[in-house]
Parts: sequence; C-alpha cells; structure tokens
Amino acid sequence: MDFAPTEEQGAAQGLAARIFGDLSTPERLAVAGTGTDAELWKELCAAGLTAAVEETGLLGLVLLLEEQGRTTAQVPFAASCVYGLLAVARHGTDEQRERLLPALRDGTAVATGAFPARGGIRADGTNTDDAGRLSGSVPYVPWLRDAGLVLVPDREARLWIVRTGDPGVLTEPVETTAPWSAARLVLDGAAGERLGGAGAYGAVLAAARTAFAGLQAGVCAGSLARAVTHVNTREQFGRPLSTKQGVLLRAADAHMDTEAIRVTAYEAAWRYDTGLPYGPQALTAAWWASEAGKRVVHAGQHLHGGTGADLDHPVHRHFLWGRQLDAYLGCGGEVLQELGDSLVKEGTE
Repeated sequence: MDFAPTEEQGAAQGLAARIFGDLSTPERLAVAGTGTDAELWKELCAAGLTAAVEETGLLGLVLLLEEQGRTTAQVPFAASCVYGLLAVARHGTDEQRERLLPALRDGTAVATGAFPARGGIRADGTNTDDAGRLSGSVPYVPWLRDAGLVLVPDREARLWIVRTGDPGVLTEPVETTAPWSAARLVLDGAAGERLGGAGAYGAVLAAARTAFAGLQAGVCAGSLARAVTHVNTREQFGRPLSTKQGVLLRAADAHMDTEAIRVTAYEAAWRYDTGLPYGPQALTAAWWASEAGKRVVHAGQHLHGGTGADLDHPVHRHFLWGRQLDAYLGCGGEVLQELGDSLVKEGTE
C-alpha cells in the first residue's frame, strides 16, 4: 500500500488548502448562514478542482475534502463529486458520461444522493429502456437545495438519476445539525433514468462513506488545531493550559483518533482507485469517522473550556459537522453490524 499523494494529487490538495483557507473564513461562514457559499463554489470550480477529481480519483477527493473539513466550508463538494462525477464516470453508459460529465466537471451542474437506501422509494413501470416512475420520500438529502441531479436508490437497490425540476419531484427545505443546505425529497411518479447495474448501489455507497470519512478527518483536524491554539495561549494560575497533564492526554487521544480516521479513509480510497475490493475498508473508515469523529469534536469543544459553550465560536461549527457526519450514511453501531455481517458472509462463501 502506498498512500503517498501523486504529484497531481498533492498539487490539487495544496490549491484547495489555499482557496479554502483564504475564502472560508468564520466571517464569510457567518454571512452564509445555513446556505451554500456560492462564490466559494464558483472559485473552486474555476480552479478546476471539481474536474480534477476524475483524474486524481477517490484518494484525491479524500485529500481535497480534508481541506474542506478543516474550514467547514459550506459547498456541495463531497456530494456532487461522489454522487455525480465519480458515480457517472464509473457506472454510466458512454452516452450518459458524454451528456452529464461536462457540466459536473465545471460545476454548472450539482449532484447529490438520497443515500443510504431505507426502503422508501418505489420504482414502477421499469422497462427495457431503463426508464421508471419513482414514488416515495427521503426525510433529508444534503445539499438538495443546490442540486439539479439527485442519485436515488429504490427498494431493490437500483440507482436512478432524478432531476429536481421535473414534474413529480418536490423538495422542501429542512435544517440539519450542520448547515448542509438540505431538503426533504418527495417523489410522486417522477421520471427516473437508470444508472449502472447490479452492485452499483453498494459501490457508490462505499465510495460515499470513504469520501465523507475524509471530510470527517478534516473536520477533526480543524477542531483539534483550534483547541491546540487555545490551550497554548490560554493561561490558568500563571501557566498555559497545554502544560496540564489532563489537557495533554485529551489532545493526544484526539490526535490519534484523527489519524485513525485519516488512514482508514486513505486505505479504502486507495483500494477503490486500484480496483481492489474495498467494501470492508469503506465500512471500517465509516466506523472510525462515526465513533472517533464524535470523540474528537467533543474533545475540541471541551478543551476550549467555557469558550467552547459559545455557539458563535468557530469550534462549534466543527462540533456540528462532526455530529452530523457521525450519523450520516450509518452511525458506528450500524456500520459495525454491517461489517460483521459482510465478514460472516465472506467467510461462509
């Protein structure tokens, strides 16, 4: 295994770090409220970072999402790339790739996914041309308010592309823990375009879990960095808080948890890019992102002491994102059971 970034991946990560660092400031986030920072999204797309994901692969996307997570930048980067760009590139037909990828590459089209499948969407009238009518609802879909394309799994775990402006597609804005421009998706006989065949749903879900684990690694790294700065500058009884043994141990545990999230996400992404089986590795990354992620953002807020209780403090954004990512695509207990079931099945076979 070699997780060292290629020259292209390293260059893309460095560019992303600069753009996110310059533009996703606490002041701009306050102005954006719970919505997307449209100007930042335009800047990222103009720099070619969305298009670069097709070349740098899932590992490259994980590296870029780490930089987004450090600043909790409010853009649909993860969703549009994993449910749109990578999903269509890997599972779409030649015609679908030619028709859909150009707009996804330059960011003029935004995609998201109604994942994971919870048995709520029914597909009727499927026929030989892979067209269907979809009915059902999904309580919340991240970045749905920005999306023109939604990747929807039905009850049989088949994937469908739905356009938000089509008849029978209703979106109702909802607020989630983190400001992800989410909305409720309601389908009433909406036209769906089939994407991929058997196994496509599982592959996209595993890729999404890996990508969002990378985002969680960045969120945790950003939270920890703020905490380290605080305990090094805040004094108690004439000494910096960082000299207290309890503070040091809490920060060290948070650092190790963050590294565990990062390395498991890297492994799953690397296996995806090299064509190796990556389902168990994606579940492992998702488990660390959930269980360790919430520990880290709680530690980051705790190490700020009374300051951490301020809902307007930047560290609170990391807390909100960390808790949202803890539950998104399956919380720790759910993915652990899924991992155990998959290992038992693999051993039986």
